[in-house]
Amino acid sequence: MIFCVEDDDNIRELVIYTLETTGLKARGFAEGSAFMEALAFDTPELILLDIMLPGEDGLAILKRLKSSAKTKDIPVIMVTAKGAEYDKVIGLDSGADDYVTKPFGMMELISRIRAVLRRAGKPQDKEDMHASGVCVNVKKHEVTVDGMPVTLTLKEFELLERLMRNRNIVLTRDQLLEDIWGYDFDGETRTVDVHVRTLRQKLGEKGDIIETVRGVGYRIGGKDEN
Repeated sequence: MIFCVEDDDNIRELVIYTLETTGLKARGFAEGSAFMEALAFDTPELILLDIMLPGEDGLAILKRLKSSAKTKDIPVIMVTAKGAEYDKVIGLDSGADDYVTKPFGMMELISRIRAVLRRAGKPQDKEDMHASGVCVNVKKHEVTVDGMPVTLTLKEFELLERLMRNRNIVLTRDQLLEDIWGYDFDGETRTVDVHVRTLRQKLGEKGDIIETVRGVGYRIGGKDEN
């Protein structure tokens, strides 16, 4: 999924249409607040971010993205009408991965996107992850246990997803707190323990797939059943 933050309706719709016709899923936003709200529920593979936006501008949004543990590694391409070298330097120094100046060709944009995704070097996220009858569907944001749906809160889902994606790796409470709640969350690591407990309860008999490593943190062991 690619998020496009662009206040010009015509440009945004054209970009979304072009991305989808080339096999890339995309979602558009006219301003920063709606985009930031969507980030709470979905993590895109890449963000196209215009600088000149109503309300909070693109550079301010970029700085927020790069200061958060949850979003700092998402590749960002700045898309703007500003073409001055100064603006490019500001964007790149703030953490942008590339910079495209309007007007731009759609095929050039697609090429830039694919290049940034390759440089990011991240394997494609699995849509489904399985362990002992527990299935996490990331794109649908669904969890099932032996085929039966289980309702989780957003943080419980993110916690389970993170553990499933890091099979056999012990994640410390501090890591989980930073990754899921962010640098600015001022709660204690006890928060992680509470969420693990409620998550285990909701998974029922399968709750024991989440192993406690005493004095360290948590993990999900075993082999990926995919």
